[in-house]
Amino acid sequence: MIDGILQKADMRAAFPDIGTRLRIVPEGEVRMILYGHYRIAYLCRNDTDLIEALGVFHGALDIDRYIP
Repeated sequence: MIDGILQKADMRAAFPDIGTRLRIVPEGEVRMILYGHYRIAYLCRNDTDLIEALGVFHGALDIDRYIP
């Protein structure tokens, strides 16, 4: 499971817009990709090409509670 999540998360480098947009924040876009019952949240920054992982969350969790 962990290897699968890491492989899916690595796709962000080649395809940063692959995920669903959750919201737009001053720093950029918060996006999410799915892997099984898990959601991988990340931030695509406006000012650089950096993509920051925000966390891996089980689908049953209310993600808005953890990512403002």
